[in-house]
Amino acid sequence: MENLIVDLARALTTWLQHLGLSPFWADLVLLVLQWTAIVLIITLNVLILVWLERKVSGFMQQRLGPNRLGPFGCFQTIADTFKLLTKEDIIPSQTDRLIFKTAPMFFIIVSVLLYAVIPMGQDMAVVDLNIGLFYFISVGSLTTIAILMAGWASNNKWSLLGAMRAVAQMISYEIPLAFSLLGVVMITGSLNLSAIVAAQHPFWFIILQPVAFVTYFIAATAELNRGPFDMPEAEQELTAGAYTEYTGMRWALFFLAEYTNLVAVSALAATLFFGGWQGPWLPSWIWIIIKTYLLMLVFMWLKWTLPRIRMDHLMSFSWKVLIPVSLINIVITGVGLEIFKGMRW
Repeated sequence: MENLIVDLARALTTWLQHLGLSPFWADLVLLVLQWTAIVLIITLNVLILVWLERKVSGFMQQRLGPNRLGPFGCFQTIADTFKLLTKEDIIPSQTDRLIFKTAPMFFIIVSVLLYAVIPMGQDMAVVDLNIGLFYFISVGSLTTIAILMAGWASNNKWSLLGAMRAVAQMISYEIPLAFSLLGVVMITGSLNLSAIVAAQHPFWFIILQPVAFVTYFIAATAELNRGPFDMPEAEQELTAGAYTEYTGMRWALFFLAEYTNLVAVSALAATLFFGGWQGPWLPSWIWIIIKTYLLMLVFMWLKWTLPRIRMDHLMSFSWKVLIPVSLINIVITGVGLEIFKGMRW
């Protein structure tokens, strides 16, 4: 199936060139179509994930969750979408209107850009960059700017405090997250995500780098502002954090971006530690979907199981535990590689 998709893309490029378009314009049209497909996939994913998280939380808390609209309540998310589309867009009078309006759009654009380098199957990355992993981390860090923009432009001290909390948390956990990936880069000798997937035969890197995966998972949870690390928008303290003044679709764009980031982070974990699109029998793109959704279920499981921890404990855990552990893992990986090279000689 994946070969059919790749061949179809190549055939479309050839057909566009036969119509008289130059290779540049043919590739540009194909790129636009790829990004359109990614946006559609993200939108469909969010509709599924919101329903799934409600069902998971309902199951864990011994309640039903959505069950009225459609089979098993599967149309509830669609109804919520129509509600958000029709709600009044309220902008407080004292806000910085330009930044206030720009922040949610910037957030969702950055979140979508993460998908450019993730291989959604064999030879199915939109852009197969040699520095794909570096690109992912660099672009992902821009989300902190969007959150700070939202808090500052709202002209609300609670929104600003929530934004500053989120930024401090995200910057602190970006360091162990990046360090946790260095072991994988050291083993493969590449930042290309397709090359990293290819290097995981016959052993997935979860076997060689279990500490790195645990560090990555914890840091990614904090980066996503998901429970139990969702203090920046804790209901009992800051209402909705940086998003307090947002209503309707502007708030929904932040919500959409957070789930978009959840899918991207889970897909990256599946790519780096669980063999990416590799797997028997099924098409490669189905394997990456299965692995990504299993990881997202673990994120949901933790959110609805563990209580929030204190903000100072959260920050201390990053600087005093995760960063030292990730550095030790890098040292051990380097020593192991040298020993392995010596044994080969």
